[in-house]
Amino acid sequence: MSESTQKKEAAAPGIGISRSGIAEMLSKNFERLPDIDQKLFIYGPLYLAGNAGLAGLISNSLYRRALHVKQGPIATSLPMAVLPFLTTYALYNAAVSGPLLTGDLNCPSCVLLRGALVGVVGGGLYPIILALPMNLGMASTYNTTPMPEKGHILKFSVEISKPVMRKMRAVLLLQALFGTYLSSRHFDSYTKLAELTFGRNREELKD
Repeated sequence: MSESTQKKEAAAPGIGISRSGIAEMLSKNFERLPDIDQKLFIYGPLYLAGNAGLAGLISNSLYRRALHVKQGPIATSLPMAVLPFLTTYALYNAAVSGPLLTGDLNCPSCVLLRGALVGVVGGGLYPIILALPMNLGMASTYNTTPMPEKGHILKFSVEISKPVMRKMRAVLLLQALFGTYLSSRHFDSYTKLAELTFGRNREELKD
């Protein structure tokens, strides 16, 4: 048997069982995990989402300064905190923790990549992209900065966004690292859950 075949079999401990059956078995054994692993699965995505909300507030503040917008601080800050939070939480559960708990995601490198992407896209880029049109609208409404002629809005947006992106690079990096770390811990918890459920050796599952 080839090494790649062995890895596939180790990563799919429930082979021969229906997908719904695997999900049900994993769910039943979830409460048998150590308390720290259970809490990590439940509350970990909330911390990543909270960082996304903070990134939303930071990007909103940077665009407000760049466009000299002083009006409506609450009207812009509230959605910039809430929407990235909800989006990142939903994305992480849909891409990482949900598939792990249903047995649909058994590749450790895939888990890490998904976690990093959710951190960067949902917790970093999305807040920046969301803040731009919101503050452009505010700047246009209150005439806080000269708006470009029709057809030049894209170029204007790029120029305004360049300094914001430079200042947000550290946030994007931190979100990528935290998303990777969280997903790696979730995969470790998943291997424990798979061992409890299918009686396989943990080291075999990770090979």
